[in-house]
Amino acid sequence: MAYNPENPIIIQSDKSVLLETGNPKYEESRDYLSRFAELEKSPEYIHTYRITPLSLWNAAASGMELDEIIWFLKSYSKYDVPSNVIEDIKDYTSRYGRLKLIKEITGDLILESEDDILITEIFHHKSIRPLIEERLNRRRLLIKPGARGYLKQNLIKIGYPVEDFAGYVKGSHLDISFRPRTRKGRLFQLRKYQEDAINAFYAGGSNRGGSGVLVLPCGAGKTIIGMGIMEKIKMHTLILGTNVIAIRQWRDELLDKTTIDENTIGEYTGEVKEICPVTLSTYQILTYRYTKKDKFLHFSLFDRQNWGLIIYDEVHLLPAPIFRAVANLQAKRRLGLTATLIREDGKEEDVFSLIGPKKYDVPWKTLESQGWIAKALCKEIRIPFSSDEERLKYAVAHQRSKFRLASTNEKKFEVVFNILKNHKNDNILIIGQYLDQLKRLADKLNAPIITGQTANVLRENLYNDFRKGKIKILIVSKVANFAIDLPDANVAIQISGTFGSRQEEAQRLGRILRPKKGENYAYFYSIITKDTKDQDYSANRQLFLTEQGYKYKIENI
Repeated sequence: MAYNPENPIIIQSDKSVLLETGNPKYEESRDYLSRFAELEKSPEYIHTYRITPLSLWNAAASGMELDEIIWFLKSYSKYDVPSNVIEDIKDYTSRYGRLKLIKEITGDLILESEDDILITEIFHHKSIRPLIEERLNRRRLLIKPGARGYLKQNLIKIGYPVEDFAGYVKGSHLDISFRPRTRKGRLFQLRKYQEDAINAFYAGGSNRGGSGVLVLPCGAGKTIIGMGIMEKIKMHTLILGTNVIAIRQWRDELLDKTTIDENTIGEYTGEVKEICPVTLSTYQILTYRYTKKDKFLHFSLFDRQNWGLIIYDEVHLLPAPIFRAVANLQAKRRLGLTATLIREDGKEEDVFSLIGPKKYDVPWKTLESQGWIAKALCKEIRIPFSSDEERLKYAVAHQRSKFRLASTNEKKFEVVFNILKNHKNDNILIIGQYLDQLKRLADKLNAPIITGQTANVLRENLYNDFRKGKIKILIVSKVANFAIDLPDANVAIQISGTFGSRQEEAQRLGRILRPKKGENYAYFYSIITKDTKDQDYSANRQLFLTEQGYKYKIENI
């Protein structure tokens, strides 16, 4: 058996990959691995990745070749790569593209493959058979009208992703171009990575482009990339976001940086019901219904205009009911934008099959090194309970209560006050999960607070005052996790979170990653109660950021 001690990885027969963090080749290995494997654990010295079918299919869809994956594993491994791992990688990557969806001139949707035995297997599968009209010949199946999305969804569940060449309907024309100068008078030009992301999605207008997900760090300008794709496609567009404030930021950016007219943009929310060539709406309004047994009242929005493009902002948060609508929208171009494809409900496969595969992904640290996002210094501060009484209360509590008790530890307030003393001139966000905790802290600091109960008008006013420097400390609940543009925020203090949510940790760090003047530093503090569920969940929360190359300095109090 070959042994190369200078190499940083060990590949095991269960398709897990161990990566030494102290190795000189650690960073380049991490960047390679993140393209075709998923991070599972990240303790101090050895990180564990796993090669999965979905991770390999995303790699194949983004253009990574099989030979490149195998070359990396063989070149960077300490030991020989297990033969079964090589064969499994070959098998899974070869599955992407073996099945193709095409549309005939007649409009018929055809599933075809060069492998007639595979077509026979697909034809007889119980979850696929109801979606098939008939078998045309040994290698071609006629698919029932309207079944395109459900077919893709079911095929990926049985291990065969479809490469979709069926194309898209032509939406109504939209006249949109970028301005050389913004309406505010600033010079405007796309960054190279933004152009690369746009081109990766558009693919020259061919049937290989038009649906998929672009993964870029918070603060990298995903909204601008979305507008760049709108400019390429030039068709009526439906933009879906997480909240009203977020979609109004889309409106502001469109008006500032493109030639689009104000009357061309409409808002479809709980407050306004406008349908225009560019319509902005939220996931909440689309999933609204009177009771769980009723129909979704506003799903018809998907059909109310001849959309040529639908943009799903923060696509990793796509509510499960929306997947039903997306399954019926396969003839529309679909763009997902996100900082991380991680979904805590495990529905990454649905994003792949119904929105599209990952088309572009740039490491956070790459943009940091180029100065496009701030350099983040992350610190986890571990504290004891404020008293033995609180510790005893935690010790005897029911399992479901332990996390809340640890998260709302009163001693966290002392740590917040000390951090604030060290950042007197900074723009600070204090973020938490529990409203009573946040409200008590707001009272102690005499600072404004934004929660889900805060009216949109007041939210916008507080955000604007924060941007202008009138407010230096802003306390926010998880409503501010996503798509809120606060460019001057340079300190974030997390006092509680949503269990072990990796994507929430990434999004919260993202609130402070807009590039800063001077040394371009941002500071992220996470305060946790040590030796509790709070600490356990914190370790899981940090997984995605660790994969991106961030390190947490641990301070025990």
